Amino acid sequence: MTAIASIADDQKIDGNTPTMRLFALLEVIAQKDQFFSLQSLVEELSLPKPTLHRMLQQLEGAGMIQRDGDGRQYSTGLRLRRMAQNLLLNNTVHGARHAVLRQLVDEVGESCNITTCVGSEVLYLDRVETAAPLRFYLHPGSRVPVHCSASGKLFLAQMTPSQRRRLLGHSALEKYTHKTLTTAELLEIEIERVRRDGYAMDDEEFLPGLLCVAVLVPIEQGKSNMAVAIQAPIVRMTAEKSLQCLPALQRAAKALAAIEVSNNPPL
Repeated sequence: MTAIASIADDQKIDGNTPTMRLFALLEVIAQKDQFFSLQSLVEELSLPKPTLHRMLQQLEGAGMIQRDGDGRQYSTGLRLRRMAQNLLLNNTVHGARHAVLRQLVDEVGESCNITTCVGSEVLYLDRVETAAPLRFYLHPGSRVPVHCSASGKLFLAQMTPSQRRRLLGHSALEKYTHKTLTTAELLEIEIERVRRDGYAMDDEEFLPGLLCVAVLVPIEQGKSNMAVAIQAPIVRMTAEKSLQCLPALQRAAKALAAIEVSNNPPL
């Protein structure tokens, strides 16, 4: 049963309580990748306008959604985003994911991480460091910009041009190294290459001397919000050499996808 169906038919909501109706509405909101309005929800859900208005007021008061644009549009609020981040960081499947990551590190000999996209940043969900003495330490919970990270480029490549403009168009792309892509035009060219090749690379674009290659964790439907990546100093791994690690990286991505499926069976 979808969240929309649950809202449209109160009798199908568990316990028929206001709390469950609000939760069902949050499920609908969480699926949106752009601003939404009261009127658009009325048309989508076929619910009375006063009822939806009251529900939106409650969610806004709780910090779960916020007003944007001209004040008539909404987006997810800070409290809801923080909740989503904490769920990802403290997920009960962490142990299984970590085992896949450790096996990948054993296979390629370099540090590896699992990431997700949060706004205009990439959030590290997990990381296993190489035993090699020279390495870059980025712990779980670290954040890096989407425009100059391998995982970030993968997430951007799933968005439409208008979504990328909304996400990145309000400020200049910060320059971290002499290789950072700092214009929308250059970034769009790179994103097209990422779409074509199925992997992304950060070749000293965020930190001097650091190279990273990443692939998405595949899902059956929709957009993936999880990537797995290998990071190494350029003294040990060139861009050309990193491509030899792609098969191992893709196997790890498939293993992570299987974990997600087994822990999130279809409703």
